[in-house]
Amino acid sequence: MSLTSITQLQNTATAAAKDKATTGRGLDSLGQGDFLRLMTTQLQQQDPFNPVDNTQMLAQMAQFSSLATMTDVSATLEAINTKLDKLTAAAATPKE
Repeated sequence: MSLTSITQLQNTATAAAKDKATTGRGLDSLGQGDFLRLMTTQLQQQDPFNPVDNTQMLAQMAQFSSLATMTDVSATLEAINTKLDKLTAAAATPKE
C-alpha cells in the first residue's frame, strides 16, 4: 500500500468522523482501538507486491504512542490541579 493509499484511508476516516449525525463520534473520541482497526485495515488492503514501508508504519505507531502518552500526562495533570484546588479551598476556609 502506498503513502497515497494511506492518505486516502485517513481522508475517508476524517470524512466519516465529520459526519457526526451518522457516527455520533468525532475525531476527538478516536482511541487506540480505532487506530488498531485502521492499521489492520491498511495491512489487509495493501498490495502484497508493494507493501507499506516499515519506516512509515513505525512512524505512525510512534506518533500514536506519543499522543497516548501526552493524553495520559494531561489527565494526570488535570487530576493534580483538581486536588490542589480542593486543598486551596480547604485552606482558605476560616477555622472556628
